[in-house]
Amino acid sequence: MKLKEVNRTAIQSWSPAEHHPIYLATGTSAQQLDASFSTNASLEFFKLDLADPSLDMKSCGSFSSPHRYHKLVWGPFGIDAQGHPSGVLIAGGENGNVILYDPAKIIAGESDVVIAESDKHTGPVRALDVNPFQTNLVASGGNESEIYIWDMNNFGSPMTPGPKTQVHRVLYISCVAWNRQVQHILASASPSGRASVWDLRKNDLIIKVSDHSNRMHCSGLAWNPEVATQLVLASEDDRMPVIQMWDLRFATSPLKIFENHTRGVLAIAWSLADPELLLSCGKDSKILCWNPNTAEVLYELPTSSQWCFDIQWCPRNPAVLSAAGFDGHIDIYSIMGGTNQAQSQRHADQISNSFGNMDPFGTGQTLPPLQLPQASATPATINPLKKPPKWIRRPVGATFAFGGKLVSLENSKPNPQQPQQPTSHIVHISQVVTETAFLKRSDQLQATLSAGSFVDFCQEKIDAAENEFEKIVWSFLKANFDSDIRSRFLELLGYNKEELALKVRCNVTNIQYAFTPSMLLYRAQPCPSYVDGLITQALLTGDFEGAVELCLHDNRMADSIILAIAGGAELLEKTQKKYFTKTHSKITKLISAVVMKDWHDILKTCELQNWREALAAVMTYAQPEEFSSLCDLLGDRLEASADTQLQAQACLCYICAGNVEKLVSCWTRAQSGHSPLSLQDLVEKVMVMQRAVEQTQRSGPAAIGVLLAEKMSQYANLLASQGSLSTAITYLPDNTNQVRHRLRCYTIVLNIHSKPFSHYTKTTVNQYPPGAGGAPIYQPLQYSSAAAPPPPPPAEPSSPPHPPGFLSQYTQPILSQPAPPVYPGQPPISHCLSSSPPSHPTFFPTSSSSFPIPPSSAASFQHGGPGSPGSYMPLPPPSGVSGTQLDSDPELIPASQKTGLHGSDHPHCDCPSQTYSPLQSIPAEKIMKKPIPDEHLVLKTTFEGLIQKCLAVATDPQTKRKLDDANKRLEALYDKLREQTLSPAIVGGLHNIARTIESRSYTEGLNIHTHIVSSSNFSETSAFMPVLKVVLTQANKLGV
Repeated sequence: MKLKEVNRTAIQSWSPAEHHPIYLATGTSAQQLDASFSTNASLEFFKLDLADPSLDMKSCGSFSSPHRYHKLVWGPFGIDAQGHPSGVLIAGGENGNVILYDPAKIIAGESDVVIAESDKHTGPVRALDVNPFQTNLVASGGNESEIYIWDMNNFGSPMTPGPKTQVHRVLYISCVAWNRQVQHILASASPSGRASVWDLRKNDLIIKVSDHSNRMHCSGLAWNPEVATQLVLASEDDRMPVIQMWDLRFATSPLKIFENHTRGVLAIAWSLADPELLLSCGKDSKILCWNPNTAEVLYELPTSSQWCFDIQWCPRNPAVLSAAGFDGHIDIYSIMGGTNQAQSQRHADQISNSFGNMDPFGTGQTLPPLQLPQASATPATINPLKKPPKWIRRPVGATFAFGGKLVSLENSKPNPQQPQQPTSHIVHISQVVTETAFLKRSDQLQATLSAGSFVDFCQEKIDAAENEFEKIVWSFLKANFDSDIRSRFLELLGYNKEELALKVRCNVTNIQYAFTPSMLLYRAQPCPSYVDGLITQALLTGDFEGAVELCLHDNRMADSIILAIAGGAELLEKTQKKYFTKTHSKITKLISAVVMKDWHDILKTCELQNWREALAAVMTYAQPEEFSSLCDLLGDRLEASADTQLQAQACLCYICAGNVEKLVSCWTRAQSGHSPLSLQDLVEKVMVMQRAVEQTQRSGPAAIGVLLAEKMSQYANLLASQGSLSTAITYLPDNTNQVRHRLRCYTIVLNIHSKPFSHYTKTTVNQYPPGAGGAPIYQPLQYSSAAAPPPPPPAEPSSPPHPPGFLSQYTQPILSQPAPPVYPGQPPISHCLSSSPPSHPTFFPTSSSSFPIPPSSAASFQHGGPGSPGSYMPLPPPSGVSGTQLDSDPELIPASQKTGLHGSDHPHCDCPSQTYSPLQSIPAEKIMKKPIPDEHLVLKTTFEGLIQKCLAVATDPQTKRKLDDANKRLEALYDKLREQTLSPAIVGGLHNIARTIESRSYTEGLNIHTHIVSSSNFSETSAFMPVLKVVLTQANKLGV
């Protein structure tokens, strides 16, 4: 596509790549005249502004020169040292002149712009080039085969590359070029068709290149930017309009010949940004872009009917090129394609401006703007290159995927010596872990939920608490697992029953010792009075209510209570109310609540500063059915308080009440941070409290509130982003089925794609402490097609255990219902279907017992390796263990289970759609396995027997899961034994391992295992040898 144009009959040169903005220098061309036959000459600079949609380039400076030029070269000499901020422009004149100009001064409009000048050459200087390594060196070529090497630091004393007798005799030098890889190699060419290569260290000619037809008139010379020994020569002879590629290692004939021009080639230019792009222009008015490695024409630029005598790539913008033509234009093109609409509009504007705004026929009326005829067809679009240029191709790339995976690519640099050789592409799949402390604590929580050791877990949290409030919260949570929960709560509130009873006994004793006989005697003496007489009369008449009234009037409270007891329950209740109305002491309200059992009024009216006393009273006197509501009531009052400390204490009330949802709300408000560790703190408290409530109430899991479901979804997403996919599934609430689908789908896809790779490596990058601001920790999983020995199996378990109780809570059967809400931070919705039916339904226990659990994606990568089964399902739980089926959701049940058919061996993923009926209607053939040959049956018996022995001894749930996993994966070995596809050497080695197992020489068996792996084809043994090593290692560790 044409971008700009300059109306000049001139030669050209782009500013260096180091210079910004981009300028194009033009100099009046020698031996050419424009239409005005002007003999004036000048240097002019134009700025390339691609933001301007017009075709015109802005002139930024000019200099009237007495010389016309054959060649211009703009070098970066002096840019870094600030001596020449725009570099140096070197010009070759028609009278043997080599002139150095300062472009910065010309652009600034100064007059003293010539840095240096020499007329040492004989005749016109047609060839110039700047050394790309030492920018102060310039090579020039003139008549009589003169070649000079100029040092711009000492311009007056040029040197020659060799004796003049060795140079092309009589003829002029048409072009010179420095080698792009070796700084002391220079090439020159003349119209005779010969090219000479010079070694400036030796000052000698090292080789000559010439075509035997003697019709090669060299008009252009260019070195390969990457291959030091390759160069191209262009011929301007119409009888031989070709471009020849030469390799100096085989200089007897051209390596390739490019023959698409029909007339002589006038100029060539090899792109420094992409060695697969070579430009040429010729007398046939064509500008062609070649791939020098294939001699194929990639692109033909649209040009006018005039010849282009010079063509150049822009050093700073590799997609831009310029072509100078004999029609008086220098055109700027983009090799990336486009349309010619701007050029057509420009011609229309020129026609309109020629007439001005008035009618040429003298009517005096203003002409409307010229409208171009609208073509019915779309404007012609110039197609871009068939292949993206090198500067667009990404050398590296990376993108984050679901589950904390980082997929990165690396396009290795092709071999310049063998450009047609296909290059290998490496894709790295890395597990990025940015929250190591979070994952460590999550694993600890998982282990606690599986083992049921909640008391120890709470005690560890108490010991590690950073503040007193955190310690109190975990103490209250730990109290939920005590045999006498309320007594333990009272102790935490500061009320110990035993200590209180001891104090009471001490005080009563002291009071008794304070009484004297005279006091006792005084109490025994009668005290006649008027009131006593009335009371006596009332009692004698049976008027208990009157007697009580008289006692209350005389402030005889004890007598009134005793008489009220004798008068019946109704009288006692009235007397109690009157007593509490009349008595006003500090503890009256408490006594009133104890007697009247009205705790709601106490909790509503008590001072919040005395919340501990109120909570202790509720602990002591509240009935079980009202205990939770009373604790919630006190917690609500504390949470509504303006005091932040009292707001935080509401968490303790909600812990006592067993209200998980309110605890989540209160804790979220109390914690200002939103870091992963703060979310981990909340989840730990929720999980411990939920398990305590289940054990205390002897009931199933309670319903999940909206806020808790949101927090659990955030927690699951965070776990998934760190790669813990299987753990994340267990925390998803029921109303996040889409996320659950996606997690399961992703796990299945990872299992499927773990098969084809025959090489797996796992490396750990330097670990930065959390919060240090360094790079995150990630573990690349590199895959390539090269064979390599299998890695040793990791010692860590494939995935953390599932929390049995919480998992059963979130995996209840879900009936068809509207789409659940999507919470913030939830990954995109995806649906997945597994067509491989498990041999047994998948169950998870609600007790603390453990048995095999489906592996996470990490499991398939770590233990499976190449050739491992895509997925498997665990066995059902032992008898007597209740559980909930994971795939009870109709959308989660594999198609083969719905139809009663056996699925294929590989699961399938169908993410865009929820309709699975096509998969259900396809019956799959039941595969009957062959029996293992009798001579190899001992291998299966020995390996399975060893695994059973290890299972009987192992106590660690993680070790048991690892062994169960190994038992299933050894099916790959048994399948190969059935098909008899293993080599005799491998089979013999396996029998030797079986004999070492019988003799319990596991170390010797591991040595034999290493020998088999190192001496056999990795693809043949990768499916079972790593698993066999795990079994031998565990047997050696357990000592079976």
